[in-house]
Amino acid sequence: MVAALELYLDTDATRRIRALWDALEAEGVQSLRSLLEQRHRPHVSLAVAPELDAARVAEALAGTTVAAPLGLSFQHAGQFVGRVLWLGPAPTGELLAHQRAVYDRLVGAGVPVADVYRPDRWVPHCTLSMRVPNALMAIAVRRCLEVLPIEATVTAAAVADHARGITRPLP
Repeated sequence: MVAALELYLDTDATRRIRALWDALEAEGVQSLRSLLEQRHRPHVSLAVAPELDAARVAEALAGTTVAAPLGLSFQHAGQFVGRVLWLGPAPTGELLAHQRAVYDRLVGAGVPVADVYRPDRWVPHCTLSMRVPNALMAIAVRRCLEVLPIEATVTAAAVADHARGITRPLP
């Protein structure tokens, strides 16, 4: 199981990514829309761990605006090992500095964060599918490229553990 500190996107960007989820589903690619009883919403994760104590995360980030009104420009599609498909925002200095500040506060408070979310390793992304069948990867990437670029603004943040049904909004 995985918990994450998620940044949520404005209404238009959310609508466009949900439409992409639908297009992927129509091609036979399971998207985050149908995963875990449709609890997911389009997001970029700043930190991930097997489990996050929402109260402890909120305490570690007290005084920090996690949902800073960052502008994101999704410019590319990518894949992680395991056939995970995602959209990537341009890694601006502002976005990278924000993630580093959040990471440093969490780790400084003893909140464990997955190693791939260390600031020098983190790849900003919005996951679309957790396991694209090999035979459908080219079609899935083509659907992604058809909708790019997507301009977005961060409007909210939360600690989310969808498998456990936990969502705690953060400022």
